[in-house]
Formats: sequence, structure tokens, C-alpha cells
Amino acid sequence: MKLKYISILFTAALTLSLTACKKQLADLNKNPNATENPLPDYLLTGSIKNASDTYWGTTNNMNSSLLFVQHWAKIHYTDPDRYIFTNSSFNELWDNGYTKGIVNLNKLISIADAQDNTNYKGVAKVLRSWIFLLLTDAYGDIPYSQAIQIKEYLTPAYDPQKDVYFGLLNDLKSAQADLDVNGKAIGGDIIYSGVISNWKKFANALRLRIALRIADREPEKSKSVLAEIAAEGTGYISAQAETARLVYSDSPNQNPISNLFDTRDDYRISKTIVDKLKSLKDPRLPIYASPIPNATPVNYIGMPNGLLTDDASGLANTSKPGTYFLAPKAPAVIISYAEVLFDRAEAAARGFTTEDAAALYKQAVTESLRQYAIAEGDISTYTQSAAVQYDASDFRKSIGNQKWIALFGQGLEAFAEWRRLDYPVLSPAVAGTLNGQLPVRFIYPGTEQSLNGANYKAAVAHQGTDVLTTKLWFDVK
Repeated sequence: MKLKYISILFTAALTLSLTACKKQLADLNKNPNATENPLPDYLLTGSIKNASDTYWGTTNNMNSSLLFVQHWAKIHYTDPDRYIFTNSSFNELWDNGYTKGIVNLNKLISIADAQDNTNYKGVAKVLRSWIFLLLTDAYGDIPYSQAIQIKEYLTPAYDPQKDVYFGLLNDLKSAQADLDVNGKAIGGDIIYSGVISNWKKFANALRLRIALRIADREPEKSKSVLAEIAAEGTGYISAQAETARLVYSDSPNQNPISNLFDTRDDYRISKTIVDKLKSLKDPRLPIYASPIPNATPVNYIGMPNGLLTDDASGLANTSKPGTYFLAPKAPAVIISYAEVLFDRAEAAARGFTTEDAAALYKQAVTESLRQYAIAEGDISTYTQSAAVQYDASDFRKSIGNQKWIALFGQGLEAFAEWRRLDYPVLSPAVAGTLNGQLPVRFIYPGTEQSLNGANYKAAVAHQGTDVLTTKLWFDVK
């Protein structure tokens, strides 16, 4: 469904001069069985499915970010839970993000222009912005401006993270203008079934997310972005039904977590989050975790993060993820109604808006529980608990702790928010290998050193050593 030469940048050495070989590479690397002009609805469906699988799947979620934020832990092959990775460990987010995400969505934009369908263009920009956001949140400085023009730049330069965030805010503002509720229909939309008003709200929700990502560095920019959103008037995701998510189907198109647990038994729920849910009497505990087998009474036991393999294997009688997350049709949530409410609460707490931070915080907690169909009486009891009440003197602690719980399963987003808000306070893995530190980024794929070496070196010189413990621009404290 696309030209294949783009992937050469990431998978094979370039030995010809760039100016002389572009046309030749394009001609030699075409798939003779692929259409030159893919149908936009199929391209949109494929882009959504691939991005969701990458976001929710094993490498970037279960085997890294969910471990870093101590939602999950490993019981077998525990090296990732001890922060032992190679420079090929984080290839998937990078490779899929660029070669299957950005490239295909750029193609969709060009088709939209040819067909004069601005709604396809707006949707593609929203999805492309989300993928770029995942990439920069994970790695830091990344190819952005030249990656959008990747046909012209086979070895794209890395943009500073600040510039990426600012660029994405502009892209999402442009997408908002492209999206027209009275415009042409689109097909292949497996998130919102072609409801453009929801895509407009999704675009604003991502703008809000980025505005807070940069808030500790660029508070005036954050405030101006929120003022622009308010003036535009579309609003944010404002109901459970408007949550941006992909609902999976049965095998072979099942949720990646379900697919993994069909054949493997490597993971348990982290002791950190199990203990926190128990201490709060949080009614999400039986949703997030499965009870240990044959326990009387029913009990949930979490797995300590980062044990040596021999030590971990002796703790098999610990809680697996809850059946909600193991179901084939479990959704991959991109951005929830609850998250938007937490973000609005924080924006108010920072003085960026005049909304009521405490009321929005309580509503966010409420909607996080409603997301899992918790009984209203249990929700009321929980939100009235002293331990859950909003503390206006420390919004980071109140929002950070509850948002960490609410983002359970969304490893990459939980990882970004934990670094930004600095809550909850996490202890390093028991047998961690980072001298008492926790990871705060992904390391670049090793292929970048060999195939885009000059730009890779420039990025490292600007950002810092290419290791798990180098803080990114947005991670201030």
C-alpha cells in the first residue's frame, strides 16, 4: 500500500550519494503488487490499527513503559524489569512510527489534497501528531520537520524537543481548521466512525496534552494555546463515548495484550500499584488485577519490580492483569475523557484557565471509575475518602497519583506523565542496574548510528548521552 524505499533509511546502509540515488531507489524498491494510489479509507484503517498495536503492544508497553511506571512487573526473563536493554530494544516504536505511521499518513494527506477532502487531511494530521508525540516523549530530540518531507531527506536532521512540541501544536491547530463537520465524508475510521466533531475534540485534547507537557518550560505558550482552544469553541472530549480508542475484535485482530497471554505467562501486576489500590480501597483493584488462584478469601498480590529471574520465578502465585485487559476486544485507549478532565484540572491549578480545579479533579476521578463501570455508590465512597481528596496546595501530588492510577495499561502516556508530574514517588527496581535510578527515556535505535550517524551525533551532543537516565527537555525536576 505504499512505496517501500522509505524503510531503507532505517534498515539498510546507504552507499550511494543522496542526490543521485533518490529516483533510482524509488524505482527499484516499489512493490509490483502494491497499488500506486491506495484507497484513503483502507490507508486510514491500516494507520490506526498499526499505531494502536505499536502503542498498546509488547515492546513499547508491556516490556518497557508499563514496567518503568510499575503498573506491571515480570516474572520470567526479567532483564527489562531490571532496566537491561540493548540499542535494538526500542527499534519498534521508531521504525513503525516513521515507516508505517508518518509515511502512510503523509500519503493520506496527499490523497486528501488530490480529492479535495479536508476531513481526511485533518484526521491524518491528528494521528500523525499523536505518533510524533509518542516518539518525542520517548526519545527526546527526533526527526520531525524533515521527516514530514522524508522523500527529500533520506537522512533527516533531529529537531530539538521544544521545536517538535511547538510544531505539533501548529499541526493540530491546522488540523482543527481542516476538519469540517459539514465537509466531505470519510471512510475507514475505526475510532469515531467518521464523526468529524469528535475528531475536532480529539485534536483539542492533544493540544491540551502538549500544552501541559511544556508547561514547566513554557508556561506562557501553554496559556496562549489554551486561550486559542477556548476561542475556537469546539471544546474537548466531554463524554465517555468520545474517548479516543480502538476497540479490537476477535483473533487475529485481537488486543495485543490478549494475543500475548494466549501463549505466554511472563507478566504480573506490580506490587507498587496493587499496594496503592489496597491502601486507597480503590474499587478498580479487581478490574486491574486478577485474584491469585485458589486464595480464600479472595486476595490480590503484586509482584515486586526488577527481581533476578531465579527469584522472580518463585513468585508465580501473584496476580496477573485483570480479565478486562486480557479480553480480545479490550480497547486500546489513546486519550480518555478522564485524562482530559485531569488535564483541565491541572490547567486551572496552574492558573492557565479560570475553571474550578478541585471540581474538575473530582470529576476526573469519577469518570476514571466510570470507564470501568464501577457502581455509583462505590464511586461516591471513593471520591469522598480523605486520601483521595484534592489538595490545592500540591496539585502535582493529587493529580499525579490519581492520573497514574487512571492511566493503567497506557504505558507510554503514564511514563510521560510520571516524569512530568513526579508522582507517584517510585522506588527503583529491586535488582535494577542504573545505580539507584529509574529510566527516564528510551535510547535511540542502533540503526540510527550507522544510517544517520551525523544527525544522531548532533542530537546526542545537544540532548545528552544516549542512555536511559538522560532527562528530556520537558522533564524539569
